[in-house]
Amino acid sequence: MLIASMSVSVDGFITDRDGGIGWTAPTEDRFRFHLEQTRELGAHLLGRKLYETMLVWETDPSLRDGELSTEFADLWTALPKVVFSRTLDRVQGNARLARGPLADEIAAVLAATDKPVGIGGATLAGAAIELGLVDEFHVFRNPIVVGGGTPFLPPVAEPIALELIETKTFGSRVVFERYLRAQGESD
Repeated sequence: MLIASMSVSVDGFITDRDGGIGWTAPTEDRFRFHLEQTRELGAHLLGRKLYETMLVWETDPSLRDGELSTEFADLWTALPKVVFSRTLDRVQGNARLARGPLADEIAAVLAATDKPVGIGGATLAGAAIELGLVDEFHVFRNPIVVGGGTPFLPPVAEPIALELIETKTFGSRVVFERYLRAQGESD
């Protein structure tokens, strides 16, 4: 199962017009939730920007300043990662650069684990969505309208029917929405 997960504004953007994501910083209850979600993954596929953003969890010891952050850093460091980039020539830690086409890389990673696989980064996840490869969408809808920026979802040629299977509201009023790709629906 391939899962696209991202924090978004009410109007569907993962960054604001200036590329900022400060409004997505998780509170403790959301951080715990992310920790549990990460624990369930068998691997993660990342675009270059997300890889570079998350690399600090493997390289910056100052982020291990508490029990939760240390636990997340340990989980993230151990999680196998595949990075998709046209500009990087190497990656660090438990990661490798993708060499094949997206669909082939996804198939190989899914075949290598019996756990769900995460995919992140707007461009990368968007390409997988366009190919019909994403099975589940995890949306953390933040109570803010940013009016522009990087959209979470790409334009699609045909509607993608989804089934809402879970919601959760956090203390910060962020709403988690979990959607499963509807079975038997056309893409």
